[in-house]
Amino acid sequence: MDREQALKIVKPQLTEHRYVHTLGVMETAIRLAEKYGADSKKAELAAIFHDYAKFRPKEEMRQIIVEQKMPAILLEFNSELWHAPVGAYLAEKEAGIKDGEILDAIRFHTSGRVGMTLLDKVIYLADYIEPGRHFPGVDEVREMAESDLDIALIQSMNNTIQFLMKKNQPVFPDTFNAYNSIVKNSGG
Repeated sequence: MDREQALKIVKPQLTEHRYVHTLGVMETAIRLAEKYGADSKKAELAAIFHDYAKFRPKEEMRQIIVEQKMPAILLEFNSELWHAPVGAYLAEKEAGIKDGEILDAIRFHTSGRVGMTLLDKVIYLADYIEPGRHFPGVDEVREMAESDLDIALIQSMNNTIQFLMKKNQPVFPDTFNAYNSIVKNSGG
């Protein structure tokens, strides 16, 4: 599937603001993929579809999580996490994407996971640092991403975990585990 086809499928599913975000993630993902040696075509497609389910009704997402036997723990955490695994499922079911690496990058773009692939890292980070994002710490992570993907990933997860903790919100276990795994593997 080429870029135009993918964007044509995704655009009706998103608000205008989220579509602009998606274009920013796509451009950032391609740049990071080229810089760090990931497949830029896979990065492009995963980035385009990363928020495919973002605006699906919560009840529809809940039903898909249950029916597809996705980890039940998802339902115990903020529904903001649901669009990633549901989006991977729908990208395969509705858009015909069969590449497991692309689907995993979509599936784990909000939580991360232990053993993240290079493509997983590229999509997670591209979503975090795309040019339309403006929040404390994002510029620092953008700078880090220019020289070390893992260091940038560690800092982005650190920022996210701290943000949630300051708001007394639970942190999804996969995010803690991903953070620990990357820190250990980077010599942290």
